[in-house]
Amino acid sequence: MAGAETILDVRDLVVEYAADDVNVRAVDRVSLQLRRGEFLGVVGESGCGKSTLCFAIAQLLSPPAEIVEGSVIFHGKNLVLLREKQLRRLRWRDYSVVMQSAMNALNPVMTVGQQLTDAILAHEQVSSREAKLRGGAVLQLVGIDPAHLRSYPHQLSGGMRQRAMIAMALVFTPELIIMDEPTSALDVVAQRSLMVQIQDLQRELGFAVMFVTHDMSLVGRFSQRLAIMYAGDIVEMAGTTEIFHNPKHPYSRGLLQAFPSARGPRRPLQGIPGNPPDLRYPPPGCRFQPRCPHAMPICETAVPPPYAPRGDDLVRCYLYEPSVAGSQQPAFSSPAGRDGLGTDG
Repeated sequence: MAGAETILDVRDLVVEYAADDVNVRAVDRVSLQLRRGEFLGVVGESGCGKSTLCFAIAQLLSPPAEIVEGSVIFHGKNLVLLREKQLRRLRWRDYSVVMQSAMNALNPVMTVGQQLTDAILAHEQVSSREAKLRGGAVLQLVGIDPAHLRSYPHQLSGGMRQRAMIAMALVFTPELIIMDEPTSALDVVAQRSLMVQIQDLQRELGFAVMFVTHDMSLVGRFSQRLAIMYAGDIVEMAGTTEIFHNPKHPYSRGLLQAFPSARGPRRPLQGIPGNPPDLRYPPPGCRFQPRCPHAMPICETAVPPPYAPRGDDLVRCYLYEPSVAGSQQPAFSSPAGRDGLGTDG
């Protein structure tokens, strides 16, 4: 994967929500890259900007949200500068989005087959019969009987609706699929079944996945690289195994200590004290410093730049500035008994 082509390059992206008193900066100068065939997980607490980042990359933001700075380079094209007509040519064909709630994303008064056919006919000049045949084939690809082309969304289970959304995202075999918490409404059995299906399809078709979630156990098992967001910014990004075994940012460590393990000795869960900041009035300096057990005076006044303690990895924390922190770096060891690392199959 290291030598694979970069298909997505997000640079210093800023998204704000317009408000009466002060604009809310929900994504603050986020930069990331995604390579062909890569599975990137994006995690963080609720309200940290994960879904806003996802919709900004896909150019699906609606007022009062707006991209005010930065670029989203997809195959050499800056999506931020493209007009809606140009974006429509790229969506679904070159990149697609799987929404969080399939019941709300699917049209309740149209059958699954009609919705698939409409998506195909909007991008290709083919007969309705050919579009229907392709719709049936892509449903089979995600494990749904083509007989359900005649079904309405309310006639499908939650897992089948999510699979139908994935089928729509795959109808043109795009190179990038952005998934915004697609498993949040499913039970754990359906979650695992759907994630294994996504992973199998990714291996077969070779598309890249940007998977947005708050579930650390899911990304620990299925993602190759992990971006951890806090208060609108990515505070750490590295290989999933590296982060689970040796988290560098204090917030990353807090997240890992906040979910249970099925193996190893029983240990009490440790939550992160305090609450995320109000993004209308964020604290000066590092946004995590009011909750950080390792905060230093500089953290209260200066925003930490990105450091690279593990090669190309990124950590935004002054603990990794030798001239500032020196010997104050904590010994971050792997949370004992952590499971869920690596991939299935």
